[in-house]
Amino acid sequence: MTASTGTTAARMPVGSPGRRTALVAGVFYLITFLASLPAVALIDPVLSNPDYIVSAGSDTRVIAGCLLDLVNAVACVGTAVALFPVVRRQHEAAALGFVTARVLEAAIIVVGVASLLAVVTLRQQFTATAGTDAPTLVAVGTSLVAVRDWTFLLGPGLVPAANALLLGYLMYRSALVPRIIPVLGLVGAPLLAASAVATMFGLNEQASALSAVLTIPVAAWELSLGVWLVVKGFRPAPILAGPTA
Repeated sequence: MTASTGTTAARMPVGSPGRRTALVAGVFYLITFLASLPAVALIDPVLSNPDYIVSAGSDTRVIAGCLLDLVNAVACVGTAVALFPVVRRQHEAAALGFVTARVLEAAIIVVGVASLLAVVTLRQQFTATAGTDAPTLVAVGTSLVAVRDWTFLLGPGLVPAANALLLGYLMYRSALVPRIIPVLGLVGAPLLAASAVATMFGLNEQASALSAVLTIPVAAWELSLGVWLVVKGFRPAPILAGPTA
């Protein structure tokens, strides 16, 4: 009887609450990757062309990229909401901090999306209205793109460092996943924060090779966590002993 119980716990049946929670959280993590990567390419025209607001434009492409960023924001919140009922058993304050930081990250992303959609709206109004002051519009468009650049630095750049520290700590202590996975987050968090702070003070370019290298550990942490939760689920751990809400 004891051997049978241990085998059942180790397998984490697909229909069990813990397995469903892990699957949902893992899917949300993978969605953040599937949405954010193509979004960067789709919105490039408005970011790389200072005169986009008075040019022919690629509005459909930019709007599609903004939509993917909104999906990314929703998935960010989804990861925290899905994991909270489980990780709160390890440390409720840290779990609540993780949810708060994830919501903050999503909110910052939405602000960046709104700024780019405003550029699209102004461009459409410019093409439909004769006699509009083009230099003024270019200045406004540049300002809105600058807002988006800062949200990209703070949202996907700086806040995820706090997310990695909080959830990495919870996952490492609870042993819900192999500890090498949260170690990636705990090591990568200060590197990501250092890269973002250096960019804020003009010591590093946001799109530089150094920034890309310093981002790799946190990206590997989130991707490996998502894949593990989808494929394997949670490992047997004491905090799974009670029912999962």
